[in-house]
Amino acid sequence: MPDTKESEKEVFGIKFKHPIGLAAGFDKNAEYIDVLSGFGFSFIEIGAVTPLPQKGNPKPRLFRLKKDKALINRMGFNNKGLSNAIKNLKKRKSNVIVGANIGKNTLTPNEQANDDYVRCFEDLHDYVDYFTVNVSCPNIKDLRELQDKEALLDLLSKLKKINAEKFKPKPILLKISPDLTQEQLDDTLRIIQKTEIDGIVAVNTTTSRTNLSYSDEKIQQIGNGGLSGSPLKDKATELIRYIHQKTNGELPIVGVGGIMTAEDVQEKLDAGASLVQVFTGFIYEGPGIVKKSLKLKH
Repeated sequence: MPDTKESEKEVFGIKFKHPIGLAAGFDKNAEYIDVLSGFGFSFIEIGAVTPLPQKGNPKPRLFRLKKDKALINRMGFNNKGLSNAIKNLKKRKSNVIVGANIGKNTLTPNEQANDDYVRCFEDLHDYVDYFTVNVSCPNIKDLRELQDKEALLDLLSKLKKINAEKFKPKPILLKISPDLTQEQLDDTLRIIQKTEIDGIVAVNTTTSRTNLSYSDEKIQQIGNGGLSGSPLKDKATELIRYIHQKTNGELPIVGVGGIMTAEDVQEKLDAGASLVQVFTGFIYEGPGIVKKSLKLKH
């Protein structure tokens, strides 16, 4: 594995061996950290973790669009809950960097959502290296209302305050939707600036169905869900470039969306991402995606 000093990156106070990590959604319950670290990822994001176990949405809920190297999923934060994730984190042997993607239980009303995020943050704090606040998943009813200005400011301010009181504060990132309007995106960046959280994960899956080679009938048959993979690539890169320019390159960005090749990794980094995460690319290209991508000079 060509991990060299050249590939090393220090981002939000953490030293990464190289910029390529695994996005949340693959190892929801922190069960495979040791195995996945063996594939060469420099960091692994577990989750989304919710306080209580939940089954997620009814199956089938994951669909491959092979011609487009894309997935549509409506998993719905299926996971075994907070205490199970902690149990698994305590057992891990590798020292790979681990982030926790945290969410709310589907049955928790939005007025009480902050309690779910706070509980996950408090209980996981000693066991992970950073946090990603997920308010942008399209598969949880009304979740994305938490991206609205007041709700988001309130949530991030609470987490920031709790974090500041910790002996060793952990970086807090916000995962955003690619479907935000220009106004919503600018509002979000202002909130990040105001709360002084540590970074942004751009982007989550999209509800858009553009750039697909399948018939409308086939797509309608699949139904609702978040689209990931190659069709999201250009939109994700465009958003990363915009965020980078808008924040004068001062806000660390984790770039996600449509990364299939070493060139795609480089494109995200050139657009302004400090780190990248793969998910759909890992499904289609296999674990070799990390090794191939590290041949590039980052």
